[in-house]
Parts: sequence; structure tokens; C-alpha cells
Amino acid sequence: MTDTAAKPTQSPGWRSERGEPVLAEIHGSIEVRSSRPFWRRALAFLGPGYLVAVGYMDPGNWATSLSGGARYGYTLLFVVLLSSVMAMFLQSLAARLAIATDRDLALACRDSYPQWLSYSLWILAEIAIIATDLAEVIGTAIGLKLIFGMPIEIGVIVTASDVFLVLLLQRLGFRWVEAFVITLTAVIGASFAIQLWLAAPDVGAVARGFLPSSQIVADPQMLYIAISILGATVMPHNLYLHSGIVQTRRYDTSPKGRSEALSFATIDSTLALFFALLVNAAILILSAAAFHTSGNFGIAELGDAHALLAPLLGSTVAPLLFGIALLCSGLNSTATATLAGQVVMEGFVRMRLKPWIRRLATRALAIVPAAFVAIWYGERGTGELLILSQVILSLQLPFAVFPLVLITANRHKMGELTAPRWLTMVALAMALLITVLNLKLASDFLIG
Repeated sequence: MTDTAAKPTQSPGWRSERGEPVLAEIHGSIEVRSSRPFWRRALAFLGPGYLVAVGYMDPGNWATSLSGGARYGYTLLFVVLLSSVMAMFLQSLAARLAIATDRDLALACRDSYPQWLSYSLWILAEIAIIATDLAEVIGTAIGLKLIFGMPIEIGVIVTASDVFLVLLLQRLGFRWVEAFVITLTAVIGASFAIQLWLAAPDVGAVARGFLPSSQIVADPQMLYIAISILGATVMPHNLYLHSGIVQTRRYDTSPKGRSEALSFATIDSTLALFFALLVNAAILILSAAAFHTSGNFGIAELGDAHALLAPLLGSTVAPLLFGIALLCSGLNSTATATLAGQVVMEGFVRMRLKPWIRRLATRALAIVPAAFVAIWYGERGTGELLILSQVILSLQLPFAVFPLVLITANRHKMGELTAPRWLTMVALAMALLITVLNLKLASDFLIG
């Protein structure tokens, strides 16, 4: 087996040598032995996809999907489906970049573009991570309130302590981080499965909701929610994260070995994102079945949804499961946001900070606005802030997607694992669609 820690041959497509990889403490820490059976090698790659999938069902998704389901019924299920399919394609490109070049997306941008452009992309990526963290702070604080009755202002501050949980898991080994995330993800899935069973949605209406509707683009308010769902689903930091944590696997770096690694990584992320699709769809379906059909169109707050579930579904179990799933979602997202922040900073500016310093600095930037809104405007203000954070993510998305598509299409950089032309065209069309929707949203705001 070839040692993946060895520096790859310099390609004329790059501005500089790769240098030390990001997340050096866990780089290549999980061995994939070529002598093992096929299924054992496939299982060895199981994990990174679920860390990525966490970002597709974080508290920001909850706010947007709950609001979309309550206001418009099942109509926006098409947006959830479209966003998830886009995510599957884009995350496969992120894995392809990492396996082909031994670089994460941040480092690839740094080694491809002029310094001014690289630094600009870094700043935009940091803004996206802060917006993600903002959603996690609010979601976790609301989860603490729903389960333990903790005031949301206190919960926002308490969320800073979750950094120590992440550090403990990383000290135990990266497989522990993956096991933690997969376990909490299973709890979230089970919670919503039970709630859907209690809600008994109209199956025919659900099926029709997955079909496209021109109303989504024609209605500015619906478009705002649609773009926030898009921003909550296809998240910029996940592209950086995936391209970094795929490299925790130590596999055969021959052309055949890299090709097999790409297949395993793509299967892992696709299956994980399909599960995320089920969870996101379940949130919107639950909201449509419980709130829209009962005339509660204005549900936009997680607390309101929690309070109304018991009387509408006739079960005291439903709100408890809702709170547990929300808290699990916030804790899950904490682990992945920490890693994504490290990848972005180490890749773009080659700056290595201790994980706890990096995490607390990012969390502080998210806690300040969250605490201010919670104190002055209460829980309702935090709900609006949640949705706004997802729109910010959507606006940042093209600045991560376009570099990813362009780099993976470059044969000088990617070699034999250059993205097929059809895949490049599909990904480019997705990037253009995201950009057009963002421009439409901006024009609607300007016009008023």
C-alpha cells in the first residue's frame, strides 16, 4: 500500500506544492487495507458522509421547513428534493477533489487562485461558518428550553460549553466522532418517524408536493422560504468539510486505489444524504400535516411548533420527541462545524489554531447576535434570525460551488479523476440556478 502521507508529484496545474494537509492530527488515521474483502473496505469508508449529512438537517433546516410546511403545505417538498439531489452531486465532487489531489477545497483554492481572490473566498467561507454556528446556537438553546425549561438567553450562553464534548471525542479518535454523529442522527430519524405516524399525512398530497410548481418562483414570499431551504440544505461549509475529512482514510494511492476510494466515498455520502432528505422531508410533512391543515399558517418558531404538537396530534410524546431531536441536531452540528472551521482556516491561510481556541472564537461571534436577539426580542426574534442565517448561507453558496466545479473539471489538476463532462455541466447548471435564485431574491428586496 502506498503511503498517503507522502507529498504528491507537483502538477503544472497548481501554483504551489500541497504542503502539510489540514487536520493533520487525524489525516490518514483510519486504514483501509486493500487485502480485506470488498465489504470491509466499503465499511471502512462509512462515516464522513454522515458528518456531512448533519449539516443538511441542522436547526436551520428545521426553521425553514417548519415555516414552509405551515404556510404552503406540501408545495415546497419539491425544493427539499431538488436541494438534496444537488447536494449529492456537489458532495461527490468534493470527495473527488480530495481523493484525486490530496487537497481539500480550501487548500485547492489557495493553490489555484491569486492571493487576493483566495483571501476573499476565505472571508466568505468564514461568514458562512458563522451563519451556520448561529443556527446551531439558537437551535440548541431552544432544544434545552423545550426539554429542561432553561431560559433561552441562558441556553445561548451554555452552548459554548459543547466545544469540550467535541474535543473529548477527537481525543478518543475520529471513529468516535463518527459514531457519536451517526447515533444522534439515528435518534433524530426515529423521532420523526414516530411523529409522522402520529400525524398521519395525506399520502397523495405528499406525493404531489414533490412535483415542481411555478408558484414557487412567482410568489416572492414563497421564493424567500425556498431559497432559505436551499441555503439550509446545500451548505457551503459542507463542501470544505467533506473534502477535508475524506482524507482521514488511508487507502491505496495507485490510480486503481483512488478510483475505488472515490466509489466508496460517493456511496457513503449519497446514502447519508438520502437519509438527510428523508429527515428534511419529514420535518416539512409534519408541519404541513399538523399546522397547515389545521389553519396554523403562521408557525415559524420552533417553540410554537413544540407547543402545538400535543393538542393537534393528541399525544404528549410528540413534543418530547420534537425537543429531543432538535437538541440532537444542535449537538451533531457542533461537531461538524468545528471540523469545517479548522479545514477552512488551515487550508486558506495555513493558520493552525488549537481546536478549542478556534471553536470558542467562532462560537463567540455567533453567541453575541443570538444573545442580543434573545434578550431584546425573545424567542420569536430568534426564529426569524434562524431563517435569515439560512438565506445568508444560500448567498454564500456560489462562492464555494463555482471554484469546486472549475477545479474538478481541470485535467491538469485532477488527472485521471477529472470530473466527466456531463457531471461538470450538471454541477455548473446547479451553480447557475443558485446564483439566479439569489439575484431574484435580492431584486425582490430592492423592489420592496
